[in-house]
Amino acid sequence: MNARATLMAGALAGFFTVLLGAVGAHALAGRPATELVLWHKAVHYQGLHALALLVTGLLLRHRDKGTLRWAAGLFLLGIGLFSGSLYLLALTGARPLSWVTPFGGSAFLVGWLLLALAVWRT
Repeated sequence: MNARATLMAGALAGFFTVLLGAVGAHALAGRPATELVLWHKAVHYQGLHALALLVTGLLLRHRDKGTLRWAAGLFLLGIGLFSGSLYLLALTGARPLSWVTPFGGSAFLVGWLLLALAVWRT
């Protein structure tokens, strides 16, 4: 991902964080507490990684490194797999979806390590 794509992904992920947070607060009221906890965890991690994408995009504007590109891609993949699977799990209760969640968490972790490595090298 280049700087522009990373910044756009971060901005859109932030937009959907607010939108999905509002959905959770209003449209899902009255749902079982376990489903709401999953939803809020998904929103929380999506929001954190929207910010991570924005920071990574800003760094890419000044220093276009492959490591930063990989970090951005992994943050985006993590949002899709981690938060996406939790959203679906909260909405459908389909437990087989839960096997995807750890892969998203792993993508987040590797993305953070790559971001740290890129910063260390500069």
